[in-house]
Amino acid sequence: MTIQPIRFAIQSSGRLRTDSLSFVTELGVDLPLNNNRSLVLRARTMPVEVIFLRHSDIPRYVASGDIDYAIVGDNVLYEQSSKVIKLQSLNFGHCNLVIAVPQYSLIKRISDLTDQRIATAYPRSLEKFLSDNNITASVIPIRGSVEATPQLNLADAICDLTQTGTTLRLHRLEPLQVIFSSQAVLIQSPIYLPSPLDPIAKFLQHQYVATR
Repeated sequence: MTIQPIRFAIQSSGRLRTDSLSFVTELGVDLPLNNNRSLVLRARTMPVEVIFLRHSDIPRYVASGDIDYAIVGDNVLYEQSSKVIKLQSLNFGHCNLVIAVPQYSLIKRISDLTDQRIATAYPRSLEKFLSDNNITASVIPIRGSVEATPQLNLADAICDLTQTGTTLRLHRLEPLQVIFSSQAVLIQSPIYLPSPLDPIAKFLQHQYVATR
């Protein structure tokens, strides 16, 4: 009888990949060595497959049941309003979604954003923040090089992720408002039902009992 492997997705490239692989190893999943180019890795001693996906695609696959477990940034879940089960925060991949403005800007408080143009790769998160604060502004969805848009006169402000603030400073931008803080989280598909033999569920249960 063939056992259906547990499918565990992590970021294919980016800031979460290395720490995600380390966490998967801590779960007891023994992955083969020299795995940098593989998109699917089969654990050597248990029915688990680690699948490398584009970060923004992960919540959709988990919500649909194509992936059982995954590690993803909380900011992506918030942006997509993903219908998944959040199991725990993982204390890595910390960052903030911030609104930032040029250092020379006359925008000094969030109310000054009224009727301004804000470029972002997180339009839903930004629109929710603006709505919650009764601010009417033009949201300009953009992918990549968000920080350059004020210099190109394409936007008056930006909304983007930042970890250390270095990129903002390089583009002579300064934070105006933190919308929310994010970190990596472990999620589970609402369709997936862990079996008593699921090694990941067993590890998480043991971890939960040990910390009580």
